[in-house]
Formats: sequence, structure tokens, C-alpha cells
Amino acid sequence: MPWARLGGFGQGLCSNVLNPKAASVYLTLVPQFLTSSRPIAPQIATLAIVHVAMVLVWLLIWTSVVAAAHAAIDTPRFRRGTSRLAGAVLVALGVRTATAN
Repeated sequence: MPWARLGGFGQGLCSNVLNPKAASVYLTLVPQFLTSSRPIAPQIATLAIVHVAMVLVWLLIWTSVVAAAHAAIDTPRFRRGTSRLAGAVLVALGVRTATAN
């Protein structure tokens, strides 16, 4: 793939910028927030800055949630419990299959 050398950030940026759905959302939503009596460029720039700020806050929140989840999940106790639960589910499914008509 030609964009593989860009790394994760570059790939994400390309997939977002080249996404036709994102362009259609902006083309349908942005005009309703613009006032024709004022210059358009500063209004679009303001909307873009607000959007970037909102996405930044959203992604920072998700980053902290994922980091906290990683810290909780990446323990031997959690892995042991998950393995036991998965084993119990598989045994229960086996017993159910064996006793089914």
C-alpha cells in the first residue's frame, strides 16, 4: 500500500480526509451554520477550530478511558479470570450440545 510508510497517524489522516462520507456530512451541515451577510471564510475557520477542539477533547477522553482499561485488563488476575470464564462457557456449551435431542 502506498500510504503504509506514513505510519498510523498518516494512514488515519488519509482515510479521514479521503472519506466521501465525511465530505458529504460537511457539505450538508456547514451551510446551515453560515450567515450570508458576513464573510464566509472566517465563519468556516471558526467552525473548523471548534470541530478540532471538540474532536481533541473527545479523543483525549477516549485515550484516558482506554489507558485505564488497559491497566485494569493487563494483569495476571484478569487473564486468569477470563480464561476460567471462557472455559466454563465452553464446558457449558459442550454439555448443552451433548444433552440436546
